Amino acid sequence: MSLLSELTFVHNMLRRDLAEIRRMAESAAAGGDLAEVRKGLVQLSSATLFPRIRRIAPDLNAAVDRLEADHAAVSGLLDEVGAAARDAESRERLVKALDALADRFLEHLAYEEEALGAVLSTMRH
Repeated sequence: MSLLSELTFVHNMLRRDLAEIRRMAESAAAGGDLAEVRKGLVQLSSATLFPRIRRIAPDLNAAVDRLEADHAAVSGLLDEVGAAARDAESRERLVKALDALADRFLEHLAYEEEALGAVLSTMRH
């Protein structure tokens, strides 16, 4: 299995999880139990993949820079979701935080697949 196939597999799982997060946000907005809302995304480490891509395909450095910045932004959004989940008084804050996270993360996944797809399809573990 190429690294692109693995990346796409993981991204599809994340997309499924984001759909569940959006469902939880809708439930919270409708007055559902905030205890149901949990931090369900796993932050993936890019400590080995991105340096390897930089070595193999230096022409993708700008794309990797953007992806690393996206990872930092998503981390900040996850922090906001956590803070909003603890704020039982503000369902609206939680809904906005979950929507922002889902929007940014879906954009990130699509960009990562597009920008790195060609090089990842040639890479193996």
